Amino acid sequence: MKCPRVAAARCLASIAQEGSSLSRQLPREEQDLDPGQRSLYRELCYGTLRHYWRLDAGLKPLFSKGLKPKDSDVKMLILIGAYQLFYTRIPPHAAINSAVEGCRSLGKKWAAGMTNAILRRCQREKDTLFKGLKPAADAAFPAWLYQALAQAWPDQLTEIISASNAHPPFCLRLNRQHQERDAYLLELAALDMTASPCEFSPYGIRLEQACGVDKLPGFFDGHISVQDEAAQLCTQLLDLQAGQRVLDACAAPGGKTGAILEAQPALREVLALDIDEQRLSRISENLARLQLGATLVAADAADLDSWWDGSHFDRILLDAPCSAVGVIRRNPDIKLNRMVSDIAPLCRLQASLLDSLWQCLSPGGLFVYATCSLLPAENEEQISAFLSREPSAELVPLDVSWGVDRSGCRQLFPQDQGHDGFFYALLRKKL
Repeated sequence: MKCPRVAAARCLASIAQEGSSLSRQLPREEQDLDPGQRSLYRELCYGTLRHYWRLDAGLKPLFSKGLKPKDSDVKMLILIGAYQLFYTRIPPHAAINSAVEGCRSLGKKWAAGMTNAILRRCQREKDTLFKGLKPAADAAFPAWLYQALAQAWPDQLTEIISASNAHPPFCLRLNRQHQERDAYLLELAALDMTASPCEFSPYGIRLEQACGVDKLPGFFDGHISVQDEAAQLCTQLLDLQAGQRVLDACAAPGGKTGAILEAQPALREVLALDIDEQRLSRISENLARLQLGATLVAADAADLDSWWDGSHFDRILLDAPCSAVGVIRRNPDIKLNRMVSDIAPLCRLQASLLDSLWQCLSPGGLFVYATCSLLPAENEEQISAFLSREPSAELVPLDVSWGVDRSGCRQLFPQDQGHDGFFYALLRKKL
């Protein structure tokens, strides 16, 4: 049976060398592990990625010579050992010995001595190893992203960094068609599951400890879904009314589609659109569990000729493709794989989607633009540019209790034990 540390090293090497995503690579390496080892495997992958840039910078002087790209799994094994030394309670000898044994399991016995020497130096020099690091490395962020966040949010930078490097909370969305939140909290309490209401979402619940969905009362009957509080707020802005036709663009994996249908069961139609047909199947699975129905279409949302029948929508939600830097704590591979060169193409894609989908909105209809980004270029600057080129669009200033105001739009920052980073803008098409 495969060792969880070796599996984690291979997973992280694929992410670093090939640009593979954590969501894609994690299950590939996990399938050969004993079920009892999988939680450790995931913890090693997520934790090492969260702190990668700090560990990489701190340990760099300890490598007498660089490793070849084909040996990136050895480097990752050493970083995993360092992560366990500095960020977990595992005894130092166990962290070091397991990394050394991992080299042998990889078939690279030559690296065992080097790994042992580096990690023992880490143990001896733990008080000085990270002194003198540049601010970005010390914050465990890539330099380009740290600088972008420092420039955009100097007053919130410390909070953003701290929350982005923390373990994310486990948040649920209650299906309001089945029961009230207080009643579900009592069900959880009866099972000794400590939970509390979310601060801003009236249907959000935060569990103190994450658990498998099979432990959640009513999950398989559609009573509850796993969804961050920030993502739940979209239904409040849409102001859904009976008989309306609603478009959920870029809808996969379907969390917001389900939230829309739960919020207003008497909608005429909900069309869930996504470019990835495989991801569309996730929406179908989620809706089946919730016992809800929607029209599912696989198409490029910006290519209206490929999917739009000319019938307008009363409400449109565009959860736009973005850099996702507001949810780095849930997707720490973004720290390795997102580049500054990615931002301009993403902004062009967002603008294209805005321009195209706006044509599908009825006069007087509402359009919610959302991202899980913290970068102004993807958020308020994107909305400002759209308003300047689209005379039929007007901004509806958001008068809400959450986030900070950005020219009538709203920016949420990731909060430790709170919501993720998110951005919302509400637009209305003039009559």
